[in-house]
Amino acid sequence: MTISHATAPTRIEKDTMGEMPVPADVLYGASTQRAVLNFPVSGRPVPRSILTAYALLKAACARVNNRLGRLDADRTAAIVEACREIEDGLASFGGLARHFPVDIYQTGSGTSTNMNVNEVVANLVCVRRHKPIGSSKDAAYLASGGVHPNDHVNMGQSSNDTFPTAMHVAAAMLIKNELLPAVKAVAARLDQHAKAWDKIVKIGRTHLQDATPIRLGQEFSGYASQLHHAEERLHRALHTLGELAIGGTAVGTGINCHEQFGAMVAADLTQVTGIHFREAVNHFEAQHTRDAYVEVSGHLKTLAVALSKVANDIRWMGSGPRCGLGELILPAVQPGSSIMPGKVNPVICESMIMVCCQVVGNDTAISLGSFGGVGSILDLNVAMPMMAHNLLESIHLLASACTMFDQNLLKDLKPDEKRCKELIEGSLAMCTSLVPVIGYDKSAALAKEAFKQGKTVRQLAHETVVGQKDNAGKVITAADLDAYLDPWSMTLPGGEGSAGG
Repeated sequence: MTISHATAPTRIEKDTMGEMPVPADVLYGASTQRAVLNFPVSGRPVPRSILTAYALLKAACARVNNRLGRLDADRTAAIVEACREIEDGLASFGGLARHFPVDIYQTGSGTSTNMNVNEVVANLVCVRRHKPIGSSKDAAYLASGGVHPNDHVNMGQSSNDTFPTAMHVAAAMLIKNELLPAVKAVAARLDQHAKAWDKIVKIGRTHLQDATPIRLGQEFSGYASQLHHAEERLHRALHTLGELAIGGTAVGTGINCHEQFGAMVAADLTQVTGIHFREAVNHFEAQHTRDAYVEVSGHLKTLAVALSKVANDIRWMGSGPRCGLGELILPAVQPGSSIMPGKVNPVICESMIMVCCQVVGNDTAISLGSFGGVGSILDLNVAMPMMAHNLLESIHLLASACTMFDQNLLKDLKPDEKRCKELIEGSLAMCTSLVPVIGYDKSAALAKEAFKQGKTVRQLAHETVVGQKDNAGKVITAADLDAYLDPWSMTLPGGEGSAGG
């Protein structure tokens, strides 16, 4: 067998460091190629959502520069059209993705990605104008109205304000369009179960030990409340992400940028996305730190903690089917074992919990990325691509996992009412409602003796408490006792039953 070592055709491009061979058919240029060679780390390129945000941002910047009289109409239209082509090409998983090859673990400011976008936009304009790729720095072409990656696409901008802006825009769009709808769907499903199962009384458990009765609907109302709180946090996250660094350029001073540029770009992005964006109150905070990303990641971590609680509780209550708790019947979605026939496992819960673990891990990396002396150093944060990747992955994972959890588990989840009743009657914690009647010590002795004799609290109480006097001196009847030991009454405020008023 003969192995070919043929080299793909290249073209020569120039940047401020000199000549650089670049694959002949790619839309990026010398700066991007240097990054490709410098950072062969993970093989994972910058997330498409960042690139989409960049396309929206570059188009907005071009329009604003035109309105400010800094960019002519032809170049503006060409840049906007190229950005639209990038946006469409990325959304349709078309061939444009290969033109954005820079690894996540690149220069910490995201400069390589900013230049990658600048070069692709400029070269798309070349292609549309039937000029050779790479003509964007040709003097004659530029004199005739060509688009330069730095002078025109990057006008009034720096990597140091565009990358954090793209980070915010990308995260806000994913939260608004993917995560919030998914969280709302789970919350609505949990609300539905809470109402439908409000009459089902089951045993409560604290410390994994039997506790007083609780209604299944009450438990699920707690889960629903967790998700509703998560919705509120995500709306707060959108507000936090709405503040943009654009307009600060290199270090937050706004050098080479019109003083109205940041506010106008934010307004343009608001109109395009439907998300309220605004210029940063303080550009030095907006560029020197990534506190906003840490805050948003914290909200995502809190959501992950909530979802892991819900998923874990459901798999506990669904354990069995005969030797576990068995209060819930989980939908059987796939065989659970390669060796044990008929076994079905809580795989949807497990998948959700693994996602939640990853989100918590991502949050740790994001926090470190903004840590003083690690990522946020003096006048710039230099861990932004990693932070962007982790946050956007967390948003995507949580959105997908919520949809999976709702459709593949919650939708067909069912209670086992018979099992719930059986477990309540056998619980020693039933004696709790007798404390106001016969006192704590006698109630505790009753529970211990019932356990010793293998009887229920009700059985032993009928044998030993009926006919005795309660703490108020009244003789306890069998009817009184059954009223005190009514599980439903124990789930209501007051909770010791209705006997004797």
